[in-house]
Amino acid sequence: MIQNLRRTRLSVLAFLTILPITLCAQKITTEFDEERDFSDYRTFALLNGKIHSKNPSLNNDLVHRKIDGLIRKRLTERGLTEVPSQPDLNIVYSLGSGPRTQVERYGAGWHGRRVIYHYTEGTLILNLRDARKHELVWQAIAVEDKNDPMKIQAALDDMIRKSFEKYPPKKK
Repeated sequence: MIQNLRRTRLSVLAFLTILPITLCAQKITTEFDEERDFSDYRTFALLNGKIHSKNPSLNNDLVHRKIDGLIRKRLTERGLTEVPSQPDLNIVYSLGSGPRTQVERYGAGWHGRRVIYHYTEGTLILNLRDARKHELVWQAIAVEDKNDPMKIQAALDDMIRKSFEKYPPKKK
């Protein structure tokens, strides 16, 4: 009985140690038009991105310029050239953040516990649209869970880099 109780406590302790790590995970998903030949896209124009956050550490001109610069850098590394008019691709982004709560329950009966974690979820959506056909051809969604909006701002470089590592897409 005592041995089982110790084993249960160790399992719970291990779970609680690993849980904050999983809450800080970054998830990148991409979708694209499989019918497109992405080698046809050589130029891009960065259109006005939007930031949907009430937090001033995310919703300010400095963050806009940072995102713009990071997108330019990553697309240029991928061989695309920014042009002032008649681009092959129009790039639009949206950054949003909001508070999230996750409740974990463990144990049963009288000794059951409830642990509440508060964190901020930041979601960056990158849309690449065919400028001539006005159609979405590639999209990345990067989600970052942090306990502080400033940490989401610090993670923007990583979110954009990991997203554009998947561009141009490989046909399935």
